[in-house]
Amino acid sequence: MVRQLPLLDDETAAISGIPVTSVSRTLLDLAAVLSKRPLERAMNEAEVLRLTDRLSLPDLLERYPRRRGTAVLRTLLRDDAASRGVTVKELEERFVAFVDRHGLPQPRRNADIVARGRFFRADCLWLEQRVIVELDGRAVHGTREAFEKDRERDRILLAEGWRVTRVTWRQLHDDEGGVAADLRRLLIAAPQR
Repeated sequence: MVRQLPLLDDETAAISGIPVTSVSRTLLDLAAVLSKRPLERAMNEAEVLRLTDRLSLPDLLERYPRRRGTAVLRTLLRDDAASRGVTVKELEERFVAFVDRHGLPQPRRNADIVARGRFFRADCLWLEQRVIVELDGRAVHGTREAFEKDRERDRILLAEGWRVTRVTWRQLHDDEGGVAADLRRLLIAAPQR
């Protein structure tokens, strides 16, 4: 038996006269039929496209607390909120502890380097191996301007023989072993000069 309930006005919109569900309502509906990873991708895509509604996902979760899929949606929102509020200092401290746990050599932190006559500050630098790890937090690196500058910087450093990789709070939390294995490989590989 299929049960249909009418949608409230703030859960719908009209685009070119065609009725559609709001972005938040669409994500709530998707949560009922998608597993965690595809739902996370849909949420990310909505964020990348800057699709917002006056009715938020937390509002809908409060309105429909027992709806199918709300548990995974709450988890994703909690994970996102936790990583969004991370300060640069917290991320740096977590990375230092991560390096210690995995027996990796300690990098120089907040090191200045020159490439093409420009000064750059590297979050973590292994000079001999020519490896740089940038610790990316969304608060600092999430703007359009930061996105462009980060890519320009990475391109210049790569062309000058540096190997730059970016590590996020979520990667350190969800894939610590993978990050450690990749960093170990970068540090062991002979520098390309």
